[in-house]
Amino acid sequence: MKNTDLPLLDLHRHLDGNIRPATIWQLAERSGIKLPADSLEAFIPQTIIHNRVDNLLEFLTKLDYGVSVLTRAEDCYRVAYENMQDAQQAGLDYVELRFSPYYMAMNHQLEMEAVVEAVVAGIADGSQDFKVTANLIGILSRTFGVDNCMLELEALLHFKEKLVAIDLAGDEAGYPAKLFVPHFNKVRDAGLNVTIHAGEADGAHSIWDSIKLLAATRIGHGCAAVYDAELMEYMANNNIAIESCLNSNYQTGTVKSLADHPLKIFLQQGITVCLNTDDPAVENIEIKDEYNLARNELNLTEQQLSLLQKNAVDMAFLSAEKKSAILIDARQLS
Repeated sequence: MKNTDLPLLDLHRHLDGNIRPATIWQLAERSGIKLPADSLEAFIPQTIIHNRVDNLLEFLTKLDYGVSVLTRAEDCYRVAYENMQDAQQAGLDYVELRFSPYYMAMNHQLEMEAVVEAVVAGIADGSQDFKVTANLIGILSRTFGVDNCMLELEALLHFKEKLVAIDLAGDEAGYPAKLFVPHFNKVRDAGLNVTIHAGEADGAHSIWDSIKLLAATRIGHGCAAVYDAELMEYMANNNIAIESCLNSNYQTGTVKSLADHPLKIFLQQGITVCLNTDDPAVENIEIKDEYNLARNELNLTEQQLSLLQKNAVDMAFLSAEKKSAILIDARQLS
């Protein structure tokens, strides 16, 4: 299990992939939206991945139930606020929650800026009420095209002081990094960090492009890096970190089995890598489950598990002072 002398972090956690089934059901009932079940109990199994699916895009359809019932900005606030309660219940000391305002807004034509404002408020209130430190990462949903991503970015940048980074997620193979160079030029001009989903549904070249073209300092998933020794060496030498999500990578078919996951190789190659949940509600897991998988399926040692926790602190989009504070608080509570 995790080292209780170290803080527990989750840096790759989608708040729009962690909408409670009960919340989906309640919002649907309020708005007269029909769900494919006659009761909450019958609906819950339809919201989660029970084993694995054929590919990433099929996995992502499970997230659609949650955003389909967001008919008001207040619903987005509720989702964000409940994510903070979930973070507390998961035992997290610090969390970076990411979200796509276009994805949350699109079903009911919400104003993207209103969505961002509501999410920012929900996270702030939840952080205060549940005593968990949090930061927000805005997502550009590449699946919906270059133009919509630019609109999404503009909405996010109106609240840039409330964000720590911008991410690019969705259909990695269909919408490669080279299409989003203008977007991430604006991101860098705004002074925000860059983390990119890459090497999950496409090859090592997608990771190279995310680093070289978009200036990513963190890579989400990054499994394909294992097939490129030069890339792994470059990432280790240039402190390009990997946000690893074991269960998600198995469920999306990114790896054939958990035993095949490259996490251990990344550690051996000196890459800074940490464990994360990705979409807890859809996967029906939490961060502690990821550590259990790392121990039981990948046979990581206690020393390696502790290193993953330390790496998460090093990777976090936080100042050195705030990282030190989180480490001190964890030691005092242990």
